[in-house]
Amino acid sequence: MVLAALTVLIASGSAIAQPQAPQRKDSYKLADVGTHDPVMAKEGNTYYLFATGMGISVMSSSDNMKTWKFEKSVFESAPAWTTEMLPDFRGHMWAPDVLFYEGEWHIFYSCSAFGRNTSMIGHATNKTLDPNSPDFKWVDKGCVIQSVPNRDMWNAIDPNVIVDEEGNPWMDFGSFWDGIKLFKMKKDMSGPAVPQEWYSVCRRERKFEQPDSSAGDGAVEAPFIMKHGDYYYLFTSFDYCCRGARSNYNVVVGRSEKVSGPYLDKDGKDMAFGGGSVVLAGNKDWAGVGHNAAYDFGGKSYFIAHGYDLSDNGASKLVVREIKWSKDGWPIVEW
Repeated sequence: MVLAALTVLIASGSAIAQPQAPQRKDSYKLADVGTHDPVMAKEGNTYYLFATGMGISVMSSSDNMKTWKFEKSVFESAPAWTTEMLPDFRGHMWAPDVLFYEGEWHIFYSCSAFGRNTSMIGHATNKTLDPNSPDFKWVDKGCVIQSVPNRDMWNAIDPNVIVDEEGNPWMDFGSFWDGIKLFKMKKDMSGPAVPQEWYSVCRRERKFEQPDSSAGDGAVEAPFIMKHGDYYYLFTSFDYCCRGARSNYNVVVGRSEKVSGPYLDKDGKDMAFGGGSVVLAGNKDWAGVGHNAAYDFGGKSYFIAHGYDLSDNGASKLVVREIKWSKDGWPIVEW
């Protein structure tokens, strides 16, 4: 989610509202699902969609993603630690990530002060995603990492966790400032395995005159790493979301044989030095598309994102497209 873009627009006098959930109905067709920063999981025959919202928005689909209905949010109220660390926080949680690991479902989420890198990434677990199961209960595990203005040149939002071939979890995250960071996690996912042993895997140029407290103009965020074949693929979003019909968000990718990188684009340019090959961008029907996730479901690869629908005044909608793979192993996504 582009905190920085909103800050710049507000400073210039533009009025931008936070993305709002649609008015709730019993069910929505795929093309009508309003969402922001979506990720997905499948348990049994049901797909679950998690997204930015109060307490983390949740939807489910039992007909292969054709129709969706709202479920209860992950949290009814913000965990106590979030308001202790961030007194003005009211429970609007951003950009979650979800995965199954070591016999449990894990969700990671962002809490932040508006327009600053006063940010935290939290963690919760559940035995099942099925709200009708007697085992269903989200248990919050607290803060994984925190960023502090004028101390950190990175922003602790937009988490994603990938498990490597040896079973070790890694977290990638970040928005603006000094770009996308990556670290190996403890086995219980409570924090970095080795403090300060981090990798910078994607950056864009930032003007030196920008103060450390400013997000700056290096518009990159929302990382997601997918393992496919022999490579790890790092997807990130470039440019600006949250402007409705004026959004120019787009998704780029690089790949590496190691989860720690370096991630190189199709031209061999390191994403840590501005590289990134475009996967999908806006067109005549969509102002922009971004904050994506990528999965293998049922023998097919899928690209999940939100896009700004020009036929609906730039409303943020769920985008689901199949990923095809080129002969040389690059993802191809078409509108």
